[in-house]
Amino acid sequence: MFRLLVAFNLLVSPMTVPEPRLMTPGGDELGYAPVPRPYAGVHRLTGVLYAHDPVSRLDLLCGASVIRSGSRSLVLTAAHCLNHDGTPMRRVAFAPGFEDGRARLGWWRAVRMWVPRRWGSRPFSSRQLPYDVGVVGVARRGRTLESVTGRGLRPAVLGRGRTVTGVELLGYPIGHRYPGRDLYRCVGDLGEGGGRGPGVLVTRNCQAASGSSGGPAVRGSTVYGVVSSSSPLADPAGFTVLSRLNRSLITRADHAMRHQALKG
Repeated sequence: MFRLLVAFNLLVSPMTVPEPRLMTPGGDELGYAPVPRPYAGVHRLTGVLYAHDPVSRLDLLCGASVIRSGSRSLVLTAAHCLNHDGTPMRRVAFAPGFEDGRARLGWWRAVRMWVPRRWGSRPFSSRQLPYDVGVVGVARRGRTLESVTGRGLRPAVLGRGRTVTGVELLGYPIGHRYPGRDLYRCVGDLGEGGGRGPGVLVTRNCQAASGSSGGPAVRGSTVYGVVSSSSPLADPAGFTVLSRLNRSLITRADHAMRHQALKG
């Protein structure tokens, strides 16, 4: 969770991802390295999502990415970036290809948001992590998001017990020497992490810092999950928990945004 990760940033040990597990060229102790500029391809499809929590009155930073859809207007992120204990975030906006603190492809305002019913109707507990995935529909002066960024990431639902090797976790970590202005990547292998319902995915090659929540786990042009949480950054055998995608949620969001476009 975002707040937990902020607290954990104060407790970083010299090496939380053990050296033998580090797969990212030039990766730091959490497994992350900056993405070279200018951002292109899947890196151009990743960006920052800003939101305001009306309860805590805090502004939140998360990662997010453009996903391929018929409406060409959908953004993928973590559910906790959109809804906290049943309260929707406000002033949600997405900036794809966010580079050096600048929204080079513009800010895209959220017009609709979707999270799984199990997430939005219950107080947070670790049993909800399999449902920590959300979708945002965006609009900007009559243009579609993918008309500006290019085709989005292809969403894939990874079945229980399946693994994917060599994925990139992408995001904008903040704190612990991370500026929150630039895109970072961590290469890792995704495996089964257990849990009820759809279960979660886990990688022991990366340990996400705050701000990384909601960032995609991609291989090629396919996205398999979003960063949900991590072990405490002081953990000498750090890992990251990811939520699988929810196909019905994406389908529902795409249908609603296509209908909205026809009405508009």
